[in-house]
Amino acid sequence: MLELTPLESEALRLSLRVAFWAVLVSLPFGLAIAWLLQRYEFYGKTLLNGLVHLPLVLPPVVVGYLLLLLLGRRGPLGTWLYENLGITLPFTWEGAALAAAVMAFPLMVRAIRLSIESVDQNLETAGRTLGASRAAVFFTITLPLIAPGILTGCVLAFARSLGEFGATITFASNIPGETRTLPLALYSLIQTPEGEAGALRLAVLSVLLSLAALGASELLARRLRARLAA
Repeated sequence: MLELTPLESEALRLSLRVAFWAVLVSLPFGLAIAWLLQRYEFYGKTLLNGLVHLPLVLPPVVVGYLLLLLLGRRGPLGTWLYENLGITLPFTWEGAALAAAVMAFPLMVRAIRLSIESVDQNLETAGRTLGASRAAVFFTITLPLIAPGILTGCVLAFARSLGEFGATITFASNIPGETRTLPLALYSLIQTPEGEAGALRLAVLSVLLSLAALGASELLARRLRARLAA
């Protein structure tokens, strides 16, 4: 049943590629934003928090359309990227990765922020009292303690990126071999006569991938917690 056709295998490889880069590129920003929102009070914090979580409540098609307005050839940022760096994001797999990253970003930030919230700041204070710099305290004390949250955020973002549809099809279109990820391939098969079998295979595969990602996240998080407790 799960013997995939070449086109379906191509969609799977592209989905994994898009999800991997979506997580990799957004992780530094997710960690920085989570740290900023959790540890600091500043003017506009509520607005920033709302903007970060906006993709959770907006229809994905709206997010894709806004990305298209901003990063399209005629968009303010898209024009600059094309004229100065020769970069075009719409209708490319990089654009699909960007759309997936934007949609998954709130889940990553929330998981990391909750992990930062659980850190006992007295441990960090003790480290600085002993003469360690802020950077040393972060990398030797804080980062290991929040590692399970970072891992959880990455896996949630990865799983969300695998399933992203609305923003991707709006911003990156549905181009075979370039932007047709698993959800888009499934959608295309549904629209094709006698494509039900292929659609079912991709649906089952999507469920298995998501379950595997969540299971791996839980297992690794438990091991990290056990190592930290030891």
